[in-house]
Amino acid sequence: MKTKSYNLVNNVEQEEMDAGLLAEMYEVEVKDGKSLTLPSVFSSEVREDLIRRAVLASRANRRQAYGHREHGGKRAPQPGMKHSVEWWGKGRGVSRIMRKAGQRTAAQNPHTRGGRRAHGPMVAKDWTQKINSKENASARDSAISATANPEIVAARGHQFDSGVRFPIVIDGYVESREEGDEKYSIESIPLQYSTRKFVAMMEGLGLGEDLERARTGRNIRAGKGTMRGRKYRTPKSVLLVVAQSDGLAKAARNVPGVDVVAAKDLSVEDLAPGGDAGRLTVWTKDAIGALE
Repeated sequence: MKTKSYNLVNNVEQEEMDAGLLAEMYEVEVKDGKSLTLPSVFSSEVREDLIRRAVLASRANRRQAYGHREHGGKRAPQPGMKHSVEWWGKGRGVSRIMRKAGQRTAAQNPHTRGGRRAHGPMVAKDWTQKINSKENASARDSAISATANPEIVAARGHQFDSGVRFPIVIDGYVESREEGDEKYSIESIPLQYSTRKFVAMMEGLGLGEDLERARTGRNIRAGKGTMRGRKYRTPKSVLLVVAQSDGLAKAARNVPGVDVVAAKDLSVEDLAPGGDAGRLTVWTKDAIGALE
């Protein structure tokens, strides 16, 4: 399977602001690059059942232990057992249940107000799921193949221009200024204003609508996760796959919804968050080479 890469030309314009300060404006022009042969994984069969199974196993295997502590008497009672109680004994015409001291109010039992849970979650429960290594590798190959199918990518909810060629592979990068052109490796772009340059690249490739979808779709999470460091939920947007963490990776990691991963660390959960295949993925040419 063959495809053509994209070469990016960033036309930089400088505009003078107040007090002699200069502001840079970026407009990226996209040109066809060299033809390259894709690894065989891009031709794999898309198995959505395998992808979902691998993602669910990955999520289950990193789940932390959950449950209440063991009951340790009055010094360390478990929830629902923090009462001073007594037993009335038999022969009084009432149920044999623990009651609050000096009162008739029942306490501690599962069917009483404020009582413990009948069968609460146990810390010792094993949440892990086993999956064969060959199945896991096949699921990863299948998820990579799904990123090259525009119909599957669109069905996942991603937005992009109709002229985008899949898979999206970027190769060369040139900054064009009045003083002349400067050529850089795509993964080693200059760090100054690099995040703005990355956004301009995605807009030039026709992926700007998806970045905007992720930025405006950020909302407050429902439930107790808001109190546990997970206040906001951000939709997944572009996945950038690189060969090494350099200027481009640092530029993209701060954009809402964008994830950056090295090709050697690529997993099925990166390619199919939640088990839904077809994430909008941008590859560098070196990352494609690292897959082989």
